[in-house]
Amino acid sequence: MINRRTPLYALYVADTISLAGNSVAQIAIPWYVLTTTGSATLTALVVFFNFLPIVLAAFFGGVVVDRLGFRAASIVADLASSVAVAAIPLLHATVGIEIWQLMVLVFVGALLDAPGATARAALFPDVVELADVRMERASGVRAGIQRGAELIGAPLGGVLVAGFGATAALWIDGASFLVSAALVLLFVPRAHRDASADARGRFFSELADGLRFIWQRPLVRAVVAMVLLSNFIEAPGSVVLAVFAREEYGSAADFGLLVGVLGTVAVPLAARARLRRRLHEAPDDAHRVEVEWQAMVERIGDLGVIAPRGSTPRQAGHFFQREAYLEGAESASLRRVVDTVERSRYAPPGTTLVDIREDAHRVVRAVSGVRRRRDRLRALLWPQDGLVEWRDRRAAASRRARRPWEALRARVGRD
Repeated sequence: MINRRTPLYALYVADTISLAGNSVAQIAIPWYVLTTTGSATLTALVVFFNFLPIVLAAFFGGVVVDRLGFRAASIVADLASSVAVAAIPLLHATVGIEIWQLMVLVFVGALLDAPGATARAALFPDVVELADVRMERASGVRAGIQRGAELIGAPLGGVLVAGFGATAALWIDGASFLVSAALVLLFVPRAHRDASADARGRFFSELADGLRFIWQRPLVRAVVAMVLLSNFIEAPGSVVLAVFAREEYGSAADFGLLVGVLGTVAVPLAARARLRRRLHEAPDDAHRVEVEWQAMVERIGDLGVIAPRGSTPRQAGHFFQREAYLEGAESASLRRVVDTVERSRYAPPGTTLVDIREDAHRVVRAVSGVRRRRDRLRALLWPQDGLVEWRDRRAAASRRARRPWEALRARVGRD
């Protein structure tokens, strides 16, 4: 008899394999093209056909998931990726592969990636309920697994290509997608309310409904534009890194390591930049203390110690002291931080306030010392402040990209 938590664990593993497999393919395929053709232009063209399906899936992916059902869509997506990826080394070893054939296979392999991820996300609530696990805990584990899979996928792809060759790495990658599909097929039950059970309209009618929904809601339209723009900006990066790694190091492992390292440090660096900017923009000492306090609370929250909503600084301080077993110098640092924050909020304007930065750092280090290794790793690599900063920057880029179009529309409207 299957354990109640087996479907949840199977979905975790399937998610990990699928996401890591995508990252491996994004290393192995550009490197294969670059080393076989020597052309950065052709490599860029292949990468374009890897990103184009992401744009298309933003429009029709939901309709595909509705048609196939959550479980079936996840399985079909992994099977499509497996066939497309494995066909590249198969053709290379038999009749040879033309560049246009490679582009078609890359396009097909990436076409259902987004719908497959959407389908697995839709299956998640049911398997969490079946496992009798709190949704907050299960979602946190899933987010950590997903980020970890994306981080290790690129270095793993580089090591596979360097150790076994690009074609062998693609064979292994294709087989991994089969394992992911098999896990969902064998262990994940159909959703209680699968989308495929709903009454279906015509495909293009449903697609048009979805497009109208996006266009008529400015916020949703802005989010879609932001995602498209960020993917457009991100796409050339893998080509540039591939060419750089080949010319400077000559190794696919270095290519994968470069991609992995850049992905690893991007969010922590964004968190640092956000804190520096907020401190620079603080108009006085009271606001600076408030920024330092919020940063400390958020960093402790990244470690899994989250004060109850609406807590005063004193209540939050008592909570942190109790949960992290702070005593001695660390406890004194926390008291000084709390006292300074209260003074900044309630004392008359112009009151002298001490710098709490060192005390705040000491408190965060003390909390980190009593947390589990995975909590410390998540806080190091995926600080919430960094994620917020990236979202803000993408939103700002989206707004700048929309301004010419909105100005044109306003001008046409006046005419």
